[in-house]
Amino acid sequence: MTSTSTSTSTSTSTSTSTSVPDVLDHIIFAGPDLAEAVDAVEVGTGVRAAPGGTHPTGTANALIAFTRGGQRVPHYLEVIGPDPHGDTPASAISTFGIASRTTPAVATFAIHPGDFVAAAARAAQAGVSLGEIRPLSRRTPAGELLQWRLTRGEDRDPDPAVPFLIDWGATTQPGLGDLPTVELLGLRIEHPEPAALAAKYAALEVELEVVPATQVAIVATVQGPDGPVELR
Repeated sequence: MTSTSTSTSTSTSTSTSTSVPDVLDHIIFAGPDLAEAVDAVEVGTGVRAAPGGTHPTGTANALIAFTRGGQRVPHYLEVIGPDPHGDTPASAISTFGIASRTTPAVATFAIHPGDFVAAAARAAQAGVSLGEIRPLSRRTPAGELLQWRLTRGEDRDPDPAVPFLIDWGATTQPGLGDLPTVELLGLRIEHPEPAALAAKYAALEVELEVVPATQVAIVATVQGPDGPVELR
């Protein structure tokens, strides 16, 4: 596969980093057009995301499950954009910054701590703003209603490298469902203030590589058909 420029969302890589936090839930790849985002991921990884369903926020998604060492794990890639069958335009969707995006890219990531409420409280005590705990849901193409709760809201830390918390409750974690798969080799964060971000990760008990950079980037290295590929 030909390397893409730094302004696009995928690139080839020779990195084989194995830094993936145990509490990772999913990585979000968001764009102003869902079909475009799904195509971009397929071009980069060689795998096409399966339709996931629609949200009451005016969005819809498609999913790819991650494997680690060839084994299924409770991690996945969520490709998200405006619901193509809905009435809400991209310009009106604030979720994952979709309203301001011109191209699809990795937007942020979610973690699933062992004790969701305690983790949210611990973050608040450490001064990490995660927003309110709110319910959310998605209706699958088969009509099944999936429900969960997560941290979100206007008072959330605007840094996309700060993850949100998610608790699936009685819902089966989507990464363990019947989905296409791709091997997740590593996850790293590029950040202009690595020490400050590392302190936030410590409060969230997230072990993740943070490297100095001029701009924030969340970089997932996956095993594509032609070797390691970066999604960013």
